[in-house]
Amino acid sequence: MYVILVYDVNQKRVGKMLKLCRKYLHWIQNSTFEGAISEVKLKELCNKASEFMDNDTDSLIIFKSRSERWLEKEIVGCEKNKLDNFL
Repeated sequence: MYVILVYDVNQKRVGKMLKLCRKYLHWIQNSTFEGAISEVKLKELCNKASEFMDNDTDSLIIFKSRSERWLEKEIVGCEKNKLDNFL
């Protein structure tokens, strides 16, 4: 599946969340990631995030799609992190 993940966590936990998400997905903009991921890996990411998140103040939002081709993406302005697919 293809996901877009957005997080909003307390400043004390931003570094941990950033590091965790970079292990699974591609960083595209502040607190925003995207990429192909299996259901098992996504569940693993969410479980690890919930270990340090404060459920009263922090949030993790995940948008799911069958694949990237079913997702139309338009960027207006500066693209923070271009995804290069090269071998």
